[in-house]
Amino acid sequence: MVFAQVVIGPPGSGKTTYCEGMRQYLEGVGRQVAIINLDPANDALPYTAAADVRDLVSAAGAASEGELGPNGALVYCLEYLEANLDWLTDALARLSGHYVLLDMPGQVELYTHHGSVRAILQALERADHRLVAVHLVDAHHCADAAKFISVLLVTLSTMVQLELPQVNFLSKIDLVEAYGQLAFNLDFYTDVADPAALLPCLQAAAGSARDTPFNRRHAALNAAICELVDDFSLVQFGTIDISDRASVARALRSIESMDSSAELRSLASALVFRRGPRWRIDPDIASIARK
Repeated sequence: MVFAQVVIGPPGSGKTTYCEGMRQYLEGVGRQVAIINLDPANDALPYTAAADVRDLVSAAGAASEGELGPNGALVYCLEYLEANLDWLTDALARLSGHYVLLDMPGQVELYTHHGSVRAILQALERADHRLVAVHLVDAHHCADAAKFISVLLVTLSTMVQLELPQVNFLSKIDLVEAYGQLAFNLDFYTDVADPAALLPCLQAAAGSARDTPFNRRHAALNAAICELVDDFSLVQFGTIDISDRASVARALRSIESMDSSAELRSLASALVFRRGPRWRIDPDIASIARK
């Protein structure tokens, strides 16, 4: 049995950098740490991987042999890993007693729609491995209301789909205002107490740069997403600067407290149906559908 952080998040959110920084911190406090690379497209690892999925299947090889695009190649690789799960279980068996970091691919559809990642992680749980999902989102999305609303939907979808204890972090928090000043203080974005307050930021005076047919057409969709996220009240974020020791220590406490708590795990399994005025959630297929 191992304890493992399943490090997920969109491309560019800093997953691989996080794994290396967390490895250095954990080794500094005296723990045995191992990183397993499960991203078949990651060919620039800053760490020495205890196991590398590219030894089993690579995105480049899948794309070449199957004439697939980058997204199709990643889907194929994860399906291949699911079909050859003994490769991963054997690697984890060799790491018994280690603190393991699973460096995952960045394609968000693998966590919000496709079933292979979920099936792999559930199989590891059945083998008595203890898993916590660590979901990273680049903090600069806070500077754009439309992008942050999208982040909220992706985060909620991932939590419902994977059904793991999950901790969400705004990564690169030291650069949070590098792309513009925030409309609210940072607590607003971490607590996600009132996502609908972002909607006025998307509205624009006639003739302004934001007054576009796209924004007008999707105004109702943005409002519905905010309502959905608020109704579930599951999404919150911590913050992390992987180069700051104190920030990493706080993040680690959050992650390990999530592992010791059965609350989120019970909540995920109890979401048979959660009814609201507009939505029905069926976690058996992890879908959101109109009544």
